[in-house]
Amino acid sequence: MVQGTHPAPQRTTPATPASVRATVEPRLASAQQPVPQASVVREQVTGAQSIVRSLEEAGVDVVFGIPGGAILPTYDPLMDSKKLRHILVRHEQGAGHAASGYAHATGRVGVCMATSGPGATNLVTPIADANMDSIPMVAITGQVGASLIGTDAFQEADIVGITLPITKHNFLVTDPAQIPRVIAEAFHIASTGRPGPVLVDIAKSAMVTDTTFSWPQELDLPGYHPVVKPHAKQIREAARLLATARRPVLYIGGGAIRSGASAELRQLVDASGAAAVTTLMARGALPDSHPQHLGMPGMHGTVAAVAALQKADLIVSLGARFDDRVTGKLSSFAPNATIVHADIDPAEIGKNRAVDVPIVGDLREVIADLLPELAREHTQHGRPDLGAWWSELDKLRETFPLGYDEPSDGHLAPQHVISRIGEISGPDSIFVAGVGQHQMWASQFIRYERPNSWLNSGGLGTMGFAVPAAMGAKVGEPDRTVWAIDGDGCFQMTNQELATCAINDIPIKVAVINNSSLGMVRQWQTLFYESRYSNTDLHTGHGTRRIPDFVKLADAYGCVGLRCETKADVDATIKRAMEINDQPVVVDFTVSRDSMVWPMVPSGVSNDDILYARGITPAWDRED
Repeated sequence: MVQGTHPAPQRTTPATPASVRATVEPRLASAQQPVPQASVVREQVTGAQSIVRSLEEAGVDVVFGIPGGAILPTYDPLMDSKKLRHILVRHEQGAGHAASGYAHATGRVGVCMATSGPGATNLVTPIADANMDSIPMVAITGQVGASLIGTDAFQEADIVGITLPITKHNFLVTDPAQIPRVIAEAFHIASTGRPGPVLVDIAKSAMVTDTTFSWPQELDLPGYHPVVKPHAKQIREAARLLATARRPVLYIGGGAIRSGASAELRQLVDASGAAAVTTLMARGALPDSHPQHLGMPGMHGTVAAVAALQKADLIVSLGARFDDRVTGKLSSFAPNATIVHADIDPAEIGKNRAVDVPIVGDLREVIADLLPELAREHTQHGRPDLGAWWSELDKLRETFPLGYDEPSDGHLAPQHVISRIGEISGPDSIFVAGVGQHQMWASQFIRYERPNSWLNSGGLGTMGFAVPAAMGAKVGEPDRTVWAIDGDGCFQMTNQELATCAINDIPIKVAVINNSSLGMVRQWQTLFYESRYSNTDLHTGHGTRRIPDFVKLADAYGCVGLRCETKADVDATIKRAMEINDQPVVVDFTVSRDSMVWPMVPSGVSNDDILYARGITPAWDRED
């Protein structure tokens, strides 16, 4: 028997009455999942062997996981596979984030595996994280035997029920004959439409029972029919608006990365002449060096990007979801703008902001169709005069650039450290951040020139994301330099995966931006709680007991540990880390705890009230 639960409502697409036939070819628009020729040979195997064979047929090359009682039957044939590399992590959360980092860096489906009960529940955070950020991931969990389900058996947990709201789809498999079909469906669902995590929970009794393996030639998925091709009428209307607007802004979200639309996006930006902003999840979708790129909008975005959205007469949203961190107080967001919203998930359109022109479709297809229509509009009506708009925006860029003050306490400026890492490592590197101040500084002060070079936990904001996600990214892209830019708080949540990296020859580089505090929480305490620092001191930095000492910790984990405490040593330390490519490297950068992330729009406040620095609000005509 196999039971499948439907996706959470906000993730679904409208059902169609007829069954939809889909070839078994897990893929993302951005990078096709290599799949061997579908097997037509029927083999007599155990259910556990069927799981391994199915993963091989789905084109999987690496699985991150930890064995345990209920999944143990699968780990035996996994040992014999010539196609699958299993990486033994130190915590299931690490397996999930590693699968996510692999998927984000490569565009392919990431795979993690865990046992029942606590093993499965330890995957809940990375599954929720992948769901929020639309990461294609398949999580395979063992479950107690079918006859024991519902009896509160040892290490039993209803992981299907637990993850129902945070997966795109999930399955409970008790019949071994269904394993190939279910796994094929899981990869197809995870990688098509709006990508997301799919959980496959398999009873131990199904793993130990003999069955026949046959990889399905096609899938029958009634009701699952993601709309890829946009409606021509909506495209024409969007082109008309973009060709006639006087203050147009392209609001670019993570969907541009997921759909692999960067090349088409560049053409649209050039053709339209519009201002462009890239959200936290879209950094790198458009090169930072592009002259029309204003940077990141939102709570810690650039003044120019925030002002452009507020003053726009047209916003064309491309794969973004009008998140509260971008809009600020929703009722005051972009008050004079006509809204065109293109997204592959129809549930996102109109969810937060009323939309004038809704476009459902894959973003690469949307832009490809929009370009010739825009050219036709320009031929018929001429190109709009955007000179006044750009004069205004350029003045904002010039007046309010990203910057920072040197700390008065003599310690390192974290912004300087992070910007030098970006400059020395170069644009072909992959930068993975944890969550907090260091995440925002990394999004602001590193120049992103290519897609899939910036990985972070955007929607869920998961501390502990950086190290395991960097590990997964390095496994997926072994020839690229991978930096985990982490905070001392985040780092202590998942740094046990340094052991995984050292043992498995995964030479990531970790920059610990060590302000001896839970930095973002401390910043809010400074600004909104009268500097009452309740439970934010971590005792890891200069002048403290250094618990733990990150250099010693790195050494204990088989990594190279370095420490940098002065500005004069920053470049040399980074270059030393760059020279080490046969071991993981951990660099403890001791930075000022008083450094803050600016600009800032406080939570729940209008974007019009953005603070350029403490007590400084940019002056612009809010009535425009």
